[in-house]
Amino acid sequence: MAEPRPSLWERIRESSLYRSIYRTRYPDQPRWQSMVILQSLALHLHPVRVPKRATRLTYTWGLGGLSVWLFLILTFTGVFLMFYYVPDVPGAYFSIQNLATSVTFGQFMRNLHRWAAHAMVLLVFMHMTRVFLTGAYKPPREYNWMVGVGLLVLTFLLSFTGYLLPWDQLALWAITVGTNMAGSTPLVGGAIRTALLGGFSVGPATLVRWYTLHVIFLPLALIVGMSIHFWRIRKDGGISTPIYEEEEIGSHVQLAQ
Repeated sequence: MAEPRPSLWERIRESSLYRSIYRTRYPDQPRWQSMVILQSLALHLHPVRVPKRATRLTYTWGLGGLSVWLFLILTFTGVFLMFYYVPDVPGAYFSIQNLATSVTFGQFMRNLHRWAAHAMVLLVFMHMTRVFLTGAYKPPREYNWMVGVGLLVLTFLLSFTGYLLPWDQLALWAITVGTNMAGSTPLVGGAIRTALLGGFSVGPATLVRWYTLHVIFLPLALIVGMSIHFWRIRKDGGISTPIYEEEEIGSHVQLAQ
């Protein structure tokens, strides 16, 4: 009796193209299903075990995930704004005005970018507060706490560098006050102020430097920091749960026995 002819999907699964993309067999068995998790970058970031307490909305309030979602919104709207923004002294202010009056959905995208930036600053700060109040900064998570503090500082810097870009009176005086505060740093204050301004006063070099920081260096630093942050959460056993639930205590006792 002749063997049944393999279906089209079975032939695709056994093809060299399929093997070159997925590197493993089709996950129809537990072994290959686990290999899919282990060989996937996105799925591998998830912890092996998530305590029931950590899934409660009233424990985390989803502040970390919402912060990441706002960063994605800022990235999308920021790329849209870069198509119309002119980073020079004569054109910066007028490009913002043109964006608000002549570009389809321009004012909406700018307002979405602005309010998402404000919301991200607030949510990252609230996330750090939640981590502190629940004791999630304690060993073995103290290193990830320091990474989170760095991400908070980068979020502040991203918001502040974007404040200058409209090049209006509010932005000019805000950057003047901010650089004067940086210039008050003992010993290195003068050098820091000169580096931020690109000279001794607010001018075209200041706009170019802060625009470069806002669209290239600070977002890249934030992406690297978030990647390390997520990786450390995975390696530290997932979201911290300083207080065990009764069923978790029972499972630990059973494992010990």
